[in-house]
Amino acid sequence: MTRDGDYDLSNNAVDRKKNDLYKRVKLINNSGCDMYLSLHLNATKSKSWHGAQVFYDDINDSNIKLAAILQKQLKADLKTNRKYKEVTNGYIYRRVKIPGVLVEMGFLSNPYEREKLKTANYQYLIARSLVKGIKIYFERY
Repeated sequence: MTRDGDYDLSNNAVDRKKNDLYKRVKLINNSGCDMYLSLHLNATKSKSWHGAQVFYDDINDSNIKLAAILQKQLKADLKTNRKYKEVTNGYIYRRVKIPGVLVEMGFLSNPYEREKLKTANYQYLIARSLVKGIKIYFERY
């Protein structure tokens, strides 16, 4: 884990955002882990958007494979119709050498979904879905 709360890793550096991102990349690349998941909660101006979605960078072939598997599992378990999507301008994702993806677990801007996301049961469903997808990924690759 790079963080377990709502704070950055910059240590109040002058260029706080860039320093935080640099430290996350360094932490992930030096971790020795087999994969990383960047877990987020989404928000937009619209209250209508909903559903979990996986984003990947095409920097290596493993990322799209992982994204496809996780999105398929989230769709099956959480009934989301969203599709996995490529991101091409992410500072972290272009620099991390370990396979991984960003998972937006839902939209805080959607009142119904926000209430679900706050419950232990729904959090468990998301976690279980991700674990199932990760197991499938490692069994295949």
